[in-house]
Amino acid sequence: MSISEQSGRPISMSREPAALQTAYRDAACGQVDASWVDKEMQIIGWVHRRRDLGGLFFVDVRDRTGLLQLSFGPDWSTSDALGLVAELNPEDVIQARGVVALRPDPNADMLTGEVELRVSELERVSVSDPLPILVYQPPEEDLPSEELRLQHRILDLRRPEMQHNLRLRHAATNAIRASLSEQGFCEIETPLLTRQTPEGARDYVVPSRVHKGQFYALPQSPQLYKQLLMCGGFDRYFQIAKCLRDEDLRADRQPEFTQIDVEMAFVRQDDVFNAAEQMFQRIWKDCMDRDLPGAWERLPHAQAMERFGTDKPDLRIPWEIQDFTDVLTGIGFGIFDATKSAGGRVRGFVVKGGASLSRSRVDAYNELAQEAGAKGALWLKRSEDAWSGQPSKVIGDDVSAELVAQFGIEPGDLVFLVAGEDDLTSRALDLLRRTVAHELDAVATDEEHWLWISEFPLYLKDAETGLPVPAQHAFTMPSNPDPDLIRDDPLSVTAVAYDIVYNGIEFASGSIRCHLPEVQRVILEATGLSPEEIEARFGFLLEAFRYGVPPHGGYAVGLDRVVAVMVGAASLRDVIAFPKTSAARGLLEQSPSNVDPAELKELGIRVDT
Repeated sequence: MSISEQSGRPISMSREPAALQTAYRDAACGQVDASWVDKEMQIIGWVHRRRDLGGLFFVDVRDRTGLLQLSFGPDWSTSDALGLVAELNPEDVIQARGVVALRPDPNADMLTGEVELRVSELERVSVSDPLPILVYQPPEEDLPSEELRLQHRILDLRRPEMQHNLRLRHAATNAIRASLSEQGFCEIETPLLTRQTPEGARDYVVPSRVHKGQFYALPQSPQLYKQLLMCGGFDRYFQIAKCLRDEDLRADRQPEFTQIDVEMAFVRQDDVFNAAEQMFQRIWKDCMDRDLPGAWERLPHAQAMERFGTDKPDLRIPWEIQDFTDVLTGIGFGIFDATKSAGGRVRGFVVKGGASLSRSRVDAYNELAQEAGAKGALWLKRSEDAWSGQPSKVIGDDVSAELVAQFGIEPGDLVFLVAGEDDLTSRALDLLRRTVAHELDAVATDEEHWLWISEFPLYLKDAETGLPVPAQHAFTMPSNPDPDLIRDDPLSVTAVAYDIVYNGIEFASGSIRCHLPEVQRVILEATGLSPEEIEARFGFLLEAFRYGVPPHGGYAVGLDRVVAVMVGAASLRDVIAFPKTSAARGLLEQSPSNVDPAELKELGIRVDT
């Protein structure tokens, strides 16, 4: 637990405005400073901690602005106040009146640490039952389990860390609104009750009582509506939107999440990049007091996959994936020769100083590569006068010299190698690269890398059906909008699509949209939809395109993820007020729940269990 949580000092948050004065208090707890000395005031808040020093009592009272120490003594407190303070429970709500004084023992770690309120009168406004979880957590104790904290979320939200997280989230949304508004964007809400459209995940559906047998869908994103707004003449739209997806269970995924949704008309890719960079620069400056670079690095998707094995590379890791095929085939190592004959490659990366890793640790990385779908990971170590590792027996002087010259392998270095098709080797090498770097402390944590990944493929091949499926969504402009090319070889087509990656974390995705109706129909047809299905599902969009659609594009940012990174939270649930578990349950309100059979009958629904 941080010093901030124990002392009540906000983490990089400014003081609250004076408007917090109410009938119950003259100032909030964290607002009391030396300017109040010798003044009488009243304060209200929760009992954070109480200390009894034999006739003298000290109570830390807390609200969202911080802590204030209250002192009680026979020279300045009434007998009623002294009697009541001895009975206080943690999390009782109390109102105190007294005079502000300088503390004889200032606490530099506490925002209000130079003053205290010497209480003359005390009232217990409400009584707290015994706590199922503690709000004040002694530094030597671990937090309760996350399940217990989610079950008692109201108490968990009172913890200063949670207060800070959600206040910083508020500051971030203010910065977003300010930046986009200054850039000429208009905030517009889009419907939550809509119709089903295929967007890559299952929809949550809502039955209609009026139209029995028919269902609304909750939006996975405002994708079609924001495009319709471009058609409607609002050439700069944004929304901080709720998105809902009925996805299979994954770690740290939420069925409902918040998206910064931005769309612009009459733009090309660089215009979108500029708007997004300005927005993030404002967020980081307002909330973190840090200046971001004016223009970010850019990397085509194909290069990212070749050099890092992933479309969200962490550039703080110094090692890049390289192609060892030509050097390590044709020298008598059967695995590598067979891989090349089958059309695969031998790829790997050099871990500088990695030869210090133990044999058992290196073997564990082989298992990790297998978990990622590869057949395994082989390795080479170079010492001053020899090589070790599985392929070392076939490495002669010439091959050794080539390895050193081409890949810069020095004594003490370790090379991980994975053989196979690029899809498998990329996945395994990306996982190995990140895991080894963190275990060897090779991540430059003092660096910050903002990166645009661009030129994504328009389609990927579905592993089950073999049909093309949109790599992002089906409304992205192809780099070459040739309908014949899309029909004949859809998997070869690239898209004007892009992601924002921050230190290996995907913050945003976006694209220039396809505003050509005839091309849009072909893009949808390539996914296996018939003309009738296209008309039934997307006819309203294509109808809008008949009447002069502007070229347009945009991006969507995962707000929960951005805030989690900003506060250093381990989980998205730490920056969402009322999150769901990984099993998509709300433990506080016990959702989802059963519905009364009479209501189901009215909706025309029968439940089969």
